[in-house]
Amino acid sequence: MLSFISWNADPVLFHIGPLAVRWYGLMFAIGFMVGYMIMSRMFKHEGVPEKWLDILLVYLVVSTVIGARLGHVLFYEWDYYSSHPAEILKVWEGGLASHGATVGIFLGLCIFSWCTAHKNPSWVIDKVVVPIALVGGLVRLGNLMNSEIYGDYTTLPWGFIFVRNGETLPAHPTQIYEALCYFALFGLLWWMYWKRNAEERPWLMTGVFFIWTFGTRFLIEYIKNPQESWEADMVLNMGQLLSIPFILIGIGMVAWAMSHPRQHWTFPNHFAETTTKSRKK
Repeated sequence: MLSFISWNADPVLFHIGPLAVRWYGLMFAIGFMVGYMIMSRMFKHEGVPEKWLDILLVYLVVSTVIGARLGHVLFYEWDYYSSHPAEILKVWEGGLASHGATVGIFLGLCIFSWCTAHKNPSWVIDKVVVPIALVGGLVRLGNLMNSEIYGDYTTLPWGFIFVRNGETLPAHPTQIYEALCYFALFGLLWWMYWKRNAEERPWLMTGVFFIWTFGTRFLIEYIKNPQESWEADMVLNMGQLLSIPFILIGIGMVAWAMSHPRQHWTFPNHFAETTTKSRKK
């Protein structure tokens, strides 16, 4: 049997001069690097132009940060940021929302699809959700290192006592619960792509991602402390309310994907452009 865990992790991994390298930022960075390798393998598998990968990375980073930040500002602390608009730019001080990141990424990938790939957005979004699931799990581990967004008090033996926050009673480590859900989703999507050719059914993988991600988020919110004090008296908190539309959209995507024929994508040239050029000589 496990005993209660006294958790007092330092959010800062180390310092480089005046710069503090935090676990949360490191998890983000690792996620993007591994995600880049995953997308590289997928693009190579499908013969996608190599130069698209770097363009896609820029779209992902920018849309993730902007979407996550604006999501937090608009849905959780609008009263404060509407009076202090300059503070919105201080992303390094924290305040990111996964729902906002999802919308930002979706819009960013649509623009990438229309302007660069010239294909239906489902082509790239169905692939990107695979590494995003992995990144989501890593980010929740970053939340754990920050001793934030944990759950209600519990008597379960794996409860965490978040000492840094002045807690003396064990609470649900909901960061770990969510991380495990995201890692399981990553495994499922990886299997769907490489073993079941699910990318040939537009929106299927994205639909599964929405249902799983926001379905588990909806359930875990029941044992998670509210992020803002004004959520305390709500029957469904903001995280749950924002999750419902994504779950419904996901169900619609899966239904649409399974009722339409498979789609086979073609591309103008191969992933290894140098190889293509050598063949032309």
